[in-house]
Amino acid sequence: MMRRILIFIAVVMVTGVWSMGRTRTTQAQLKNNSQVIEEIPASVVPDSLLRDLEPNAVTLRGYNKKASDSRESFFVTNNTSHRISHIRLLMRYSLMNGEMLHERTATVEVDLKPGETRLVAIKTFDVQRLFYYYAGPKPRKSATPFKVAFRLVGYDIPVGR
Repeated sequence: MMRRILIFIAVVMVTGVWSMGRTRTTQAQLKNNSQVIEEIPASVVPDSLLRDLEPNAVTLRGYNKKASDSRESFFVTNNTSHRISHIRLLMRYSLMNGEMLHERTATVEVDLKPGETRLVAIKTFDVQRLFYYYAGPKPRKSATPFKVAFRLVGYDIPVGR
């Protein structure tokens, strides 16, 4: 009986049944999906959110979110001359015709040295799992494509490291 269970577990792991619904963002995907995520124009963001920020301090690219995913992933690059952490992003999600779906401020925990890039993942806005990122793979189930844009609204510079 124990042998049958072990064989079943091995078959499930080899066929990838347990990994269904998970997005794996890899270096190869970054090369294939390396477009920079669109930035929200500064004129649209209240001045109180943008004070004392270096322009172009971070770059986001390689965004990925399938309809079945509970998380959104993307690569963050530190373009500053110092280590940064805890970036805060204003994220705007819209339909392909430009109609806004959702807007939120997300805090992403990172620890990036100057010039460093790291894959990050945050909980998705799409709790009902009805949407997929337009530049990603087409879903098997019925879902609606969307675009995402961001604006950096803050980041921390750790001291004592």
